[in-house]
Amino acid sequence: MNGLLYLCVVGIWGTTWFAIALQQGEVPLLVSIFWRFALAGGLLLVMSRWRLGRNHLSWRDHGFCLLQGLCAFSLNFFCFYLAAAHITTGIESVIFSMAILFNAINQALFYRTTPVKRFWPAAALGIIGIAILFSDQWGAKQFSTSLGLGIGLSLLGTYGFSLGNMLSIRHQRRGLAILTTNSWAMCYGAAVAGAGAYLFGYSFVLPAQPLYLGALGYLALFGSVIGFGAYYLLVGRIGAGQAAYATVLFPLVALAISTRFEGYQWHLHAVVGLGVILLGNFIMFFPLHKIKKSRLRSLFASVTIEGKRSDLP
Repeated sequence: MNGLLYLCVVGIWGTTWFAIALQQGEVPLLVSIFWRFALAGGLLLVMSRWRLGRNHLSWRDHGFCLLQGLCAFSLNFFCFYLAAAHITTGIESVIFSMAILFNAINQALFYRTTPVKRFWPAAALGIIGIAILFSDQWGAKQFSTSLGLGIGLSLLGTYGFSLGNMLSIRHQRRGLAILTTNSWAMCYGAAVAGAGAYLFGYSFVLPAQPLYLGALGYLALFGSVIGFGAYYLLVGRIGAGQAAYATVLFPLVALAISTRFEGYQWHLHAVVGLGVILLGNFIMFFPLHKIKKSRLRSLFASVTIEGKRSDLP
């Protein structure tokens, strides 16, 4: 089951970044975010009522759902949508893989869980990897304010996503249904984005463009309803740290799409930087001493078996 959920998250979230890029243009970002989560939240509310009946939340629970909506379904996506105007969505997805490290930090802050020793080298490699990824532009003329803004917004959005993970853990520890909490959180996120759009005087009328509407439908149904549902199920089953391993894998999908459709060009620094980031995340999830022990056991077992076979007549 966990493997199926991983595949679902990696496959869907690896493609949603390009769908976000398709929404760049004449429609204000807040309006795009509003419609995405209004559609997703409304659909989830109907599904929740159909499957769970009247599943009431306390006012306190609604308050935490509002916080989750702010962190995971509105403000963080505002950062991601803004960043997409400054850097390719493939690079955004690589920065988003830092959610693993943010989750470890936030679990220590909010749930008093001590980060494992391998967290520190993993964090260092993650930071070094991002520096290498943009190493050809540090101090150069092409390192513009726009690029720095794109990196900063992506990191800020990723931290907001991590805070949403912490709130999902809180809901599940209280025995609240993911379907219910996600539906309300998305509705609250849509309300916040809608309020912002209204205050700025934006129109909520969507353009009759098949590409935009197709991207919106994909982001609402697959990216939000199915993708977040599968991810938060993983968070509840195996913890936020382990679930965030999916964020290590889907950048590979996103970068492949970005290379094909956004003109992202691979250079040595990009390959090395991505490799260092993935190595840091690999260390975070697969302790090297355990890998060595398991290999030694396998080697010892194979030698023993071969030795026994050689003794046979």
